[in-house]
Amino acid sequence: MSRRKKPVIPDDVLEQVLAGRVVRTISDVAVLLGDMKKVLTERLHNAELDYHLDGEAMVSRPNCGNGDGQKTVLTDAGRVRLDILRDRAGTFDPQLIAHD
Repeated sequence: MSRRKKPVIPDDVLEQVLAGRVVRTISDVAVLLGDMKKVLTERLHNAELDYHLDGEAMVSRPNCGNGDGQKTVLTDAGRVRLDILRDRAGTFDPQLIAHD
C-alpha cells in the first residue's frame, strides 16, 4: 500500500506564489516556472557574489558590488533573462552562471 508523500512545497507557500496569478493551462504553468527559475537563479547568484565579497573582505582586499548587467541563459523551459550583479574588482568568477 503506497502512502501519499508530503508535498515538497507547503500549501501556504504555494498559495503565496500563486497569489494574483491565473494558472489555467500548461502554458501558464510554463510561464510561472520560468519566473520562478529567474528569481531563484538570481538569488543564488547574489548569494554567491555576497560570499565572494565577504571572502575578499576577510583577506583585506577592497571590493564591492558594482551595478548589474543582463545575461540570457538557456534552460529546459527556454530562455531566461537574468539581472546579474557584478563586483568592482572583476574577480568574481561565478560557478552557477559562468561569465562569457
